[in-house]
Amino acid sequence: MDRRRLFLMLVGLLAVVAPVGAAEAVRETMAERTLRRIVEHQKEIFADAERQGEKADLPSIRQQLQRLTHDYELLLRENPEFAAGYAAYGYLLSKTAMRKEAIAMLLKANQLDPDIALVKNQLGAMLAEEGQPLQAAPYFLAAIQLEPNEPLYHYQLGTLLAEAREDFVKAGQWTRAALDAAMQHAFQRTTELAPDRFAFAYRFAESFYDLERPDWEAALKAWSALEEKAPTPIERQTMRLHAANICLKTGRLAHARALLETVDEPALQGQKARLLPQLAEAEKK
Repeated sequence: MDRRRLFLMLVGLLAVVAPVGAAEAVRETMAERTLRRIVEHQKEIFADAERQGEKADLPSIRQQLQRLTHDYELLLRENPEFAAGYAAYGYLLSKTAMRKEAIAMLLKANQLDPDIALVKNQLGAMLAEEGQPLQAAPYFLAAIQLEPNEPLYHYQLGTLLAEAREDFVKAGQWTRAALDAAMQHAFQRTTELAPDRFAFAYRFAESFYDLERPDWEAALKAWSALEEKAPTPIERQTMRLHAANICLKTGRLAHARALLETVDEPALQGQKARLLPQLAEAEKK
């Protein structure tokens, strides 16, 4: 593992601290060693808070986070060109509701080292959460360019394009057709890169509903394939509800009714009940 990747994993942007072998440890600088210590302590604080849940001692947690903040500031004061340090500090600040300060730290990390995909992705995510999708998109695209085989980056881009569709179209940066194509490609690429992630495949299948001109044949294949991967009966029946909905849209009424008759999970009866009147109305025509 090269040193940059080791310490990018250290920052905790994906809540991961990489184990260090003897060879890596020898190459660590003092700043890197200090960052490792800070991040490991940071992980312990958040893990303890999560375990305690509602019983967590909030004053104690705030005090520990203040000490972490002091440690980060001391580290960066002594190492003002340490990109990974700014990235890690930005991640911590983003978790303590100091969003503007977090973005500033991440921007500093990006300025010092423009080739950190994790930082670009985190900037994109935070800008999207701040309601700035047009500013977020270039960071997601840059992260993908740096690490094209990371499924999360494609997923983030697809989500942004789907949720902020009107913003992009109004800005004139995308036509609706181009945006739809880019959005669905992002979700499809996510499933290709992480074929075992059921949630990713589900979102790809859902993306057909987001299209201005859906390819319902492809959508039906996606839901059918997903049913085969679904691990529980209720999930498999959920896929059948989607397939029945698409059959309704494409006039395959007998197939739609056959699918709906197999849905008997109590939790799904509300969704089933919404489709049955549509089916009955279509059968009258």
